[in-house]
Amino acid sequence: MKLAPLGLRALAVRSGASVYGNIRQLRAVMEVDMMMRRAAAVLLGAFSLLVGLAHETRADEAKAGGADELKIGTLAPKMSPWGQVFTVWEKAVREKSGGKLELKFFYNGQQGDEGAMIGKMKAGQLDGAAVTAVGLSKVNKDIVALQMPGLFTTWAKLDAARNALKGEFEEGVSKAGFRILGWGDVGLYRTMTKGFALRSPEDMRGKKPYMWRDDAIQPTFYQTIGGVTPVPLNIPEVLPGLNTGTINVLVTPSLAAEQFQWASRLDHIGANVGGTAIGAVILTAKRMDALPGDLRTVVTDTGKVAAAALTQRIRNEDDAAYNRLKGKMTVVDLSADETAKWSALFKQVRQRLAQGTFSGDLVNRLEGYAK
Repeated sequence: MKLAPLGLRALAVRSGASVYGNIRQLRAVMEVDMMMRRAAAVLLGAFSLLVGLAHETRADEAKAGGADELKIGTLAPKMSPWGQVFTVWEKAVREKSGGKLELKFFYNGQQGDEGAMIGKMKAGQLDGAAVTAVGLSKVNKDIVALQMPGLFTTWAKLDAARNALKGEFEEGVSKAGFRILGWGDVGLYRTMTKGFALRSPEDMRGKKPYMWRDDAIQPTFYQTIGGVTPVPLNIPEVLPGLNTGTINVLVTPSLAAEQFQWASRLDHIGANVGGTAIGAVILTAKRMDALPGDLRTVVTDTGKVAAAALTQRIRNEDDAAYNRLKGKMTVVDLSADETAKWSALFKQVRQRLAQGTFSGDLVNRLEGYAK
């Protein structure tokens, strides 16, 4: 009987020790669990960070491996007929390539005049340019012979000659390291003046005609007239020159005169056509060849469509511009004798150009297409 309480107490002590031990073990387990939870939270946070970084890396890689881009310069304003066609072309390339290729146009001469643009293409700073004959002359001078004065006065005759010689022109361009994506036109050349009517070549003497600084033909034209000192300027300098009176004669298409705001500073326009102003969209061969085959096909195919659309659009717009200018300016319609004087001058100019600027054979062939 006396032993029982002792036994119970011992049992109680032993039981309490067991309980306390269990509690301590439970607390230890809970502390370990808490530590594991905290560690798990830290690991989870670190994992989330790594996942986020992985997403960002993939986004950067996607961005870096996104659409390729062709940079193309032009003197044309973005809202001009040229710019409107180029905008549609940009969209067509984006859609046809599934977003893998973009065209980026630099308007209003942002990349400099055409000579500068060709220089940047050679240096790899530009991929392409929409140029007139001045830009083409930096690539293949023979092409510029298409707009010798008095040669082609209708689009039909120009088309016949250009189609016949297109192969050799494009071969010359290719040898120079460029590709023609599509041919285009700028308009029909007409003479516009400020303050006087220009009826004969002699009327040009003592006047101040504008001459594009890099033009391959106009220096010979004015030298043949004699007594004329043309004012060499680049396109952005023409409007200030008209404002200050530095120049008072322009030989230019009607559409160009409107788009560059030159027409508002002039008051006489010739009804007779002196020639055709040509152009083309070109890319460097190196850049074209670097494109994957499917993207190169997209650029080539859409470029042809854009060039065809642009050709028809510009011809119609140039006619419309001339009709608008006729209502604002005095129209100078030459007599038969006056026309004959200009025709004789144009013939002399072409003969001089055939003595070094172009080959005599090329000039003769082109004159044959003009008949």
